[in-house]
Amino acid sequence: MKTQPIFRANDRAADQLRSIRLTPGFVATAEGSILVEFGHTRVLCNATVEQTVPAWLRNSGKGWVTAEYSMLPRATLTRTPRESERGKIGGRTHEIQRLIGRSLRSVMDLRALGERSIILDCDVLQADGGTRTAAITGAAAALSLALNKLVAAGTLPASPMRELVAAVSVGIVDGQVLLDLDYQEDSQAETDANVVMTASGGLVETQATAERTPYSRDELTEMLDVANAGIQQLIAAQAHILTAASAPRP
Repeated sequence: MKTQPIFRANDRAADQLRSIRLTPGFVATAEGSILVEFGHTRVLCNATVEQTVPAWLRNSGKGWVTAEYSMLPRATLTRTPRESERGKIGGRTHEIQRLIGRSLRSVMDLRALGERSIILDCDVLQADGGTRTAAITGAAAALSLALNKLVAAGTLPASPMRELVAAVSVGIVDGQVLLDLDYQEDSQAETDANVVMTASGGLVETQATAERTPYSRDELTEMLDVANAGIQQLIAAQAHILTAASAPRP
């Protein structure tokens, strides 16, 4: 790997996240709501609790957690038509919302949730790379907020969320491993990866693709190490806002 200095927006180091902000309660009507910002990427994540489950889960005693993902028409430099206007959801959207759902279910005790569903709506307000990783990070915090409300209301004895989960992108650009790629870096990457991990360090999903030059096992290990350090910072940010949200108001 190269070791010469690199030049990133805002003078970021190779292993440095973009500025991260999690704003709880952004939408007052949702059971759990988070506006998550990774630099200029902004995703609104809202959790909705429904007292029903898909037909194939009825009478199973288990609940369900799922996600829907969409990008607003002017989230990017040029307008993208709404998928509802085109009459079908695109393959990329299907892939991302299934990834978000899998990531959240990995840290849930669905039997402890009971026969109810929680839907996470992840809407990209502005895209500058890493929308799926921002969505997972924000949706996990929104899910936790919604579950804490159920506990506070006496609906659940304890939160069925075993631990927090977050995600970040990592890639190789000009021979160097970079954390949390923005759009410009992502478009130039030789290798692009998305890593989803739990607070305890368990890997939920690793998507690593060589866009041009194949990467080595050593490079993959380095990317995972860099991603792990970034994800632990994201989980600390989640925990901070969740603790603040649950603190008694004066």
